[in-house]
Amino acid sequence: MRLVLGEEVKQARDRGAPLVALETSVVAQGLPPPENLQAARACEEAVRRAGAVPASLAVIDGQVKVGLSAEEMARLAEGGERVLKIGARDLAPAVASLRTGGTTVSSSVEIAARAGIRVFATGGIGGVHRGVTETMDVSQDLLAISRFPVAVVCAGGKSVLDLPKTMEALEALAVPVVGVGTLDLPSFYCRTSGLLLEQRVEGPEDAARLLTVRFVDLQQGGLVLALPLPADSALPASELEKHLAAALAEADARDVHGKALTPFLLAQLSRRTSGRTLKANLALLENNARFAGQLAVACAALAG
Repeated sequence: MRLVLGEEVKQARDRGAPLVALETSVVAQGLPPPENLQAARACEEAVRRAGAVPASLAVIDGQVKVGLSAEEMARLAEGGERVLKIGARDLAPAVASLRTGGTTVSSSVEIAARAGIRVFATGGIGGVHRGVTETMDVSQDLLAISRFPVAVVCAGGKSVLDLPKTMEALEALAVPVVGVGTLDLPSFYCRTSGLLLEQRVEGPEDAARLLTVRFVDLQQGGLVLALPLPADSALPASELEKHLAAALAEADARDVHGKALTPFLLAQLSRRTSGRTLKANLALLENNARFAGQLAVACAALAG
């Protein structure tokens, strides 16, 4: 895969600066304007403040970009239905047909790995959807994370998922899910899920040592670092479940499924909570980007 590096990323590579990959499906499909572009800028700045360099990923006119200009990011944010949602499965068709789109977790970890970037920040990973026995709706994210040696910093799995089944799938794929300062799996809008994790790290230095063992010493695939969102932005689980049940019923009534389901549910939740889930989403994205920047710096220090 031929990668086109942005100028800031090129300069960072030349001087050996730590890099953090960022997805852009959240800009193209996940958040409404103007919050989508504001979130992208806030995440990039959070990485910079931590001492690392952001590398936002996208496909622009068939080119796989690692590091975007302000104009390219704005194009993703304002492109509407013309901008694709690009998972790992969609990379080759998008490149071959010279299309433009934002990258999901699955395509982002593949691009990051091929660019030599080992730390990636997102909001929440995809996984096994509720009602999977009828729909077989399982995100590409899970297999991609298992394949590529990239640490995925996130707020756990998206709240719309069947989290117990998602955890079982990750275990089957030999992907460690490691809590950052917690042994209770965060669940995106909620700081806890009641699902017990087996491993935790206390901060970026601990996490950097773990990455070194997994990626360098053992040469294994990716892992998930699950970071609870800030407490002042979190929603109570009971309230979220009530609104999610209504949103799922609405999706079923409108026959919304596949790639369109998660963005639809997130928009429904924002409307039903008077924007509180949108506020939580923005807070957790920036929080994850900040920790990812700290982790990339710690990894660089450990590598000497």
